[in-house]
Amino acid sequence: MTVPFESARLVMRAQRVDDADALYAAFGDAATMRWWSSAPHGDAAETRAYLAARTDQPGQRGWVMTIKGSDRAIGTLWAGERRTGVSEIGYMLVPSAARHGYASEGVTRLLDLLFREERHRRVFADTDPDNAPSNALLKRLGFTLEGRLRAEWETHIGVRDTLLWGLLANEWTTR
Repeated sequence: MTVPFESARLVMRAQRVDDADALYAAFGDAATMRWWSSAPHGDAAETRAYLAARTDQPGQRGWVMTIKGSDRAIGTLWAGERRTGVSEIGYMLVPSAARHGYASEGVTRLLDLLFREERHRRVFADTDPDNAPSNALLKRLGFTLEGRLRAEWETHIGVRDTLLWGLLANEWTTR
């Protein structure tokens, strides 16, 4: 189980299956899910099943972001350890929480957790080349574009390339 951690405006706590109703706003939204590896969910029950299948997997941790003073999930954060000291991250916001700086704040705090508290040496993310907001966020946080894997993913919108972004511990400074 993961422990809660905080940033200036957010609390990040362990993801629960009962967050499905709030997170369905993202998982059911076609625009948000365009860059996800699966199609939009048809209903909150599908989101519930999706979250249940991803709870307590070895080496993988999921959190939800909530605004301080509220326990309603506005987004997700995820870290999957690929090998000792190296993790992949992912994140998503419900549409109503987009463009308020929450993704930047949440990912910044997640990077602090991974680098400063857990002593990871490397964190990476992969994004669709056309996902401009996510690519801009990673660049703004100091990630380096390390490569493009052509025709890497077969998704609900077709076969897609992926961009690999990496950040090393000695490159990380809280922004």
